[in-house]
Amino acid sequence: MNTLKGTITEINSDEHFSVVAIDVSGVTFKSVIIETPDTVPFLRPGAAVKIMFKETEVSIAKNFSGMISMQNKMSCTIRKIKKGKLLSRVDLDFKTEKIVSIITTGAVEQLNLNGNDEVLALIKTNEITLAPNE
Repeated sequence: MNTLKGTITEINSDEHFSVVAIDVSGVTFKSVIIETPDTVPFLRPGAAVKIMFKETEVSIAKNFSGMISMQNKMSCTIRKIKKGKLLSRVDLDFKTEKIVSIITTGAVEQLNLNGNDEVLALIKTNEITLAPNE
């Protein structure tokens, strides 16, 4: 599980749902959760939180241009690639943090991914889990 630490900067709620914006080292992440500040005490601007997401939820784009609906975009450098027959592990540097992506080996080859490549890591808002940073 990938884990980053950040600070909640904004919360927009409607009925039982919230879209939470979190600052992580100057990059804004967004998470859609089935909670509100009324149901979860740590949901408040300024609160320190952990954002967590599975390695299999991290997509990778190379030479990306254009628009996309994915709200969470991280500029990263590939540190290492471990190719398997079907799946590959791509270790990424994001700011001072390490992120892991598990993608198909076919995608690694199609994108011609190599160590030190600059890529964009993408995560859908509904794939990010929040927890208090205690």
